[in-house]
Amino acid sequence: MKERKNLLKNRQAAAKALLEIIPKQKYKLETWKLIAVSKGGLELANFIKGKSENKIDFLFSEPVMAPHNDECEIARVTEGEEIVIHESLVRAFEIQYDYIYGEAHRKHEEKILSYIYQYRKGRAFPSVKDDVVLLVDEGSESGLKFMTALKAILAQKPKAVYIAVPVIPSDVLELLEPFCDDIFFIHDIEDYVETALYYEELPRVEEEVIEKILGEKR
Repeated sequence: MKERKNLLKNRQAAAKALLEIIPKQKYKLETWKLIAVSKGGLELANFIKGKSENKIDFLFSEPVMAPHNDECEIARVTEGEEIVIHESLVRAFEIQYDYIYGEAHRKHEEKILSYIYQYRKGRAFPSVKDDVVLLVDEGSESGLKFMTALKAILAQKPKAVYIAVPVIPSDVLELLEPFCDDIFFIHDIEDYVETALYYEELPRVEEEVIEKILGEKR
């Protein structure tokens, strides 16, 4: 396996590289909604937004982990309780669907609702009907964050949905392509390990930064 490290300096450099491949004319003339699917994705989206008038938000989601294995993500639930299940893992480990739905509901009640009140002061996720949406993340190990976000966003009937992600596994790229209008990426990696490996710097995004970007800092 060919090892690839430090392909990108940091999120700001990744945003600059993405802006080189995002269609400039469409981005300038249309009003896009930048929707982050992770905390790191939110900071990346903020760099992409720059001084443009495009709006930015965060679609919260939480993983459902396998029983007795807190490192194996088998499903993900969004703030609207949309759930996407990693079917092959569920079948392989013979995991009951009742467990998945129960855990998804618990994560929604205990985690996601607290994020909504902390970072949006209870404000509901805005409608994206007839909007152009750009889903953003700093990387994607399994594609579950993007798949749950796509499920939630497409249900609202947007005008178009794009994805911006600096690094992405080749198989995840193939998985996501049929569900969106285009994917803007810098590196697709066949032997993807973990997102942090491909950045020189990938610091934790602090709560104050999230609140500031979302405009809810009091």
